[in-house]
Amino acid sequence: MSAPATAVRDRPDAGREPGIGSRLGWGVSDTVVLTRRNLVKYVRIPESLFFSSVQPVMFVLLFRYVFGGAIRTPGVSYVNYLIPGIFVQTMAFGAVNTSIGLAEDLQKGIIERFRALPMARSSVLTARTLADLLRNVVVAVLIAAVGFAVGFRIETNVLAFLAGVGLILVFAYALSWGFAVIGLFAPNSETAQVMSFPVLFPLTFASSAFVPVQSMPSWLRGFASHQPVSVVVDAARALMVGGPTTSLVWQSVAWSVGIVLVLAPLAVHRYRTST
Repeated sequence: MSAPATAVRDRPDAGREPGIGSRLGWGVSDTVVLTRRNLVKYVRIPESLFFSSVQPVMFVLLFRYVFGGAIRTPGVSYVNYLIPGIFVQTMAFGAVNTSIGLAEDLQKGIIERFRALPMARSSVLTARTLADLLRNVVVAVLIAAVGFAVGFRIETNVLAFLAGVGLILVFAYALSWGFAVIGLFAPNSETAQVMSFPVLFPLTFASSAFVPVQSMPSWLRGFASHQPVSVVVDAARALMVGGPTTSLVWQSVAWSVGIVLVLAPLAVHRYRTST
């Protein structure tokens, strides 16, 4: 019997109308069980985690040693300019796993099996986004290690650096809800991936992640300066290597909260109505 089925089978109030406290407790329990299920998939398919971890390492090495010499970042070394952008880019790309995982579960009929169980509907989406958040924590440790190895240095303090990483993780979690919507609309996991990248590529590369926006054409500069990825990158960079932080941090938080408030209800609605 599957883990979700085992969890709901043992409920003492099964078959009776639960109270608010019971519903909340069941929702938390279901979310924990499904989060564990999603994380186990990474353990059972280590190649997926390995190759998704190789990508950020390659980006760091390519931009640090191939493109870094041609990119000017006045007032800060390029490696210190680059690593906060790599953090955001990698975790944003990692959020695509939410769309792929949900599309795969829909394609295989697992979502229909979950619906047949007396479990909280919200737990399926919450567990998926939480599992991808925990995966991003592991990837953040990897990026930090690689960044320090190629010359990145914290120019503020450790607490500010960790706050910057936390800000990026919150943003990645918000993006996961957006990609959840894509995954629930996609007919299969391959299409979900194809649908995700046209959204992700302009946001990550037309941003301040890798080059100063001042070097971009004027018609692109306005978008690049104010879109969410640039705001989060600039906030994280200020926390990690110095610069004005308050306004950027609040803008970053506002973008993350706004994305969740808009896209999480849309994802839940699509989940309830998808077949």
